[in-house]
Amino acid sequence: MSLKNQIQDDLKSSMKSGNEIRRGVLRMLGAEIKNSEIVKKGALDDKEILEVILRSAKKRRDSIEQYKKGGRNDLAEREEKELEILEKYLPEQMNEEEVRKMVQETIKEAGAVGASEFGKVMGVVMGKLKGKADGNLVGRIVKEELGN
Repeated sequence: MSLKNQIQDDLKSSMKSGNEIRRGVLRMLGAEIKNSEIVKKGALDDKEILEVILRSAKKRRDSIEQYKKGGRNDLAEREEKELEILEKYLPEQMNEEEVRKMVQETIKEAGAVGASEFGKVMGVVMGKLKGKADGNLVGRIVKEELGN
C-alpha cells in the first residue's frame, strides 16, 4: 500500500472513531500532499510524500520550540500530539549516538577541518540520513564535531 493510500485510509478511520486531532492532522497532510501534486503537475511517489511529511513535522517541531519559549505549554502540547501522529509515517529516527557516528564518518571521508566546512558536511550527512534524523540535531552535532 502506498503512503498516500495509507494516509487516506487512516483519515477515514479517524473520522469514524471521532479522533479530532488525528483527523485534523491527516486532513492538513492530505491538503499539503495535494498542493505539492498541483505544483509538480502530477502524482507524488512515496519518497516525495515522505518529504512533505518531513516538512510538516519540522513545522511542528519549530512551533513546539516557539510555544515553549513563549510560555504557551497548552499549544506546545497540542503540537506535540500532532507531531506524534506525523512521526508514525516517518522512518524510525536515529538516536544522537548513531547520528554522531555518521557525522564523524562523513567528516573523515570529506577531510573536513574547521567550522568553515559546516555546509559541506551538513549537505552530505542530510543526504545520507534523509528523514531519519532531525536537522537541528544533526546541525548541532556537526558544529560540535567541527569544533565550532
